[in-house]
Parts: sequence; structure tokens; C-alpha cells
Amino acid sequence: MKKSVLLSCAAALVLAGTFVTAHAADQAMPTVGQAAPTFTLPSQDGSQISLDSFKGKWVVLYFYPKDMTPGCTVEAHNFQRDQAKYDALNAAIVGVSVDTPDSHKQFCTKEGLTFRLLADPEHKVVDEYGSLGHFGEMTIAQRNTFLIDPNGKIVKVWTKVDPRVHSDEVLAAINELKK
Repeated sequence: MKKSVLLSCAAALVLAGTFVTAHAADQAMPTVGQAAPTFTLPSQDGSQISLDSFKGKWVVLYFYPKDMTPGCTVEAHNFQRDQAKYDALNAAIVGVSVDTPDSHKQFCTKEGLTFRLLADPEHKVVDEYGSLGHFGEMTIAQRNTFLIDPNGKIVKVWTKVDPRVHSDEVLAAINELKK
């Protein structure tokens, strides 16, 4: 009984983003000053979304472990809460996980999310951004965020973010960079 409770708690912590191990073969994480790697992935509504479609806007590209888990829900709620502030800054919020478009659709419907969640079940973009993580046999995205300027350059990177305060951190960074 104790062992199953401990395993359940460990799984919840991992899915909340507290503990994720990286795979040694994963690609290096892009760095500040580098052009953001381009991609096209399906969103929760099934449409194909390309990073290039956000040219001229700030892009908050955030990777998260799993739909409908505690930490991911808190992070998504906070981004949604601040959506009007991002809009005022000409910034798009784009979440990416290894979940499917159907999972994203359910998550968005259940939690009232209106920004784009992109599905990367083949782990291509998650890996390209150095954000592929593993927990036992499960492959998930690590909780990392890349702030991309309107010209497509990475200007800030956060790793292992605290989902409770991350939206505030991102908004502060955009405001500082716009000065």
C-alpha cells in the first residue's frame, strides 16, 4: 500500500513538472541569440500551425509535460488569465506537449483555454528544442519556455519553470525587452 502511494505521488510530481530526466541523446537546447528552429504542428482544432505564421509577433513557446495534470493546468490557467496582457504586447502564447490534438482539444474545452496547444506525439519539435524528457517508460516534454522576438530570434530561455509564477515572469521579460 505504501509503495503504491509513493509511486502515485512520484508520478504526480513528474507530471506536475517537478522532476523530469532528460535523455542523453536529445539535441542541445537552442540558446539566446539563435534563430528559433522553425516547425509546423497540429493544434487542438486540427489545423497546422507554423512558427513562421507568428512573424512580427512575440512568441511565448512553452513546453509542458502532459494535458490535464496539476502543474500543467496551473500554468495554462495563468497564461489564459493573462491573455489580454499578451495581446496588448503583440505576443502569442503557444504550448507544446507530446499529447495528441484530441487530448489538447479536451484540455482546452475542460479548462477554457483559447490559445494554441500544439501536438508533437513524434517528439520532433520537443527534441529539437532540447525539451524531451523521460519518466520511466513515459516520454514527456520538460517544462521549458522560449521567448522569441518578432524577428524570430530567441531572446530568453527558462528551464524547469515554476508554473505558478511563470506567466508573470514572461510578461516582465517582454516588457523589459520592449524598452
